[in-house]
Amino acid sequence: MSILEKLKHYFAGKPSEIIFKDEWIRYLQNNLPLYTFLPQDLRERLHHKISQFVSATFFEGCNGLELDDEMILTVSAQACILVLNHEGRPYPELNTVLLYPTAFTTNSESVGPGGTVIQREVKCLGESWSNGTVILAWDSVQHGAQNIYDGHNVTLHEFAHQLDSRDGDTDGVPLLPSKEAYQTWATVLGEHCSTFINRVQRQQKTLLDPYGATNPAEYFAVATETFFEKSRQLKRKQPGLYHELEAFYRLDPASWF
Repeated sequence: MSILEKLKHYFAGKPSEIIFKDEWIRYLQNNLPLYTFLPQDLRERLHHKISQFVSATFFEGCNGLELDDEMILTVSAQACILVLNHEGRPYPELNTVLLYPTAFTTNSESVGPGGTVIQREVKCLGESWSNGTVILAWDSVQHGAQNIYDGHNVTLHEFAHQLDSRDGDTDGVPLLPSKEAYQTWATVLGEHCSTFINRVQRQQKTLLDPYGATNPAEYFAVATETFFEKSRQLKRKQPGLYHELEAFYRLDPASWF
């Protein structure tokens, strides 16, 4: 029985019967400094979310990467932090997580002069597909998890895209509870995104990674990384954006540190 099969078998029991092993907690403590800042009640909730996530998700190592408990739990924990206070099974549309040892090659298309389609190969650290697949480079997963203050975390970024795409469009607007919530989201994130893009175009310093200026979907994903890894700075400098993300994620990471 493979490591993943053993994990799935273990997590297949009733949630009330699952005891999160000390060994797994040590993995999280060693690999995810953010885990050590979580209040105890959120840690316990995270253990439960991880059990749901692993039970329902197919993991596969690519390019010779051999999966182990540590890899699976490191990815799962970061994905589940985003949905800690969301009800139901985490990422119900997600099917597969593919892990490469390092940056992987993917095909990219762009339209050149005269409508010519240009195809090229690009190196990627992560991708999120609307068909329920997330692809990650393991070394980038590790680095992003270890440094919780730089605003760069490929796992949080790609799983933010998964949340974004739940309504069928990866457009920077995730599923929200009401018409009013959508209106507020459009106003607040629209204004902040517009200001951010202007600053990037003028080559001014920004709290969010300039990659967020690519499009609204990337802005939401980059804002999510910042929300969890530069939470106090974001809350101080852009309280409107912080509070909108706080309402969506139902979490206040600035209070953890």
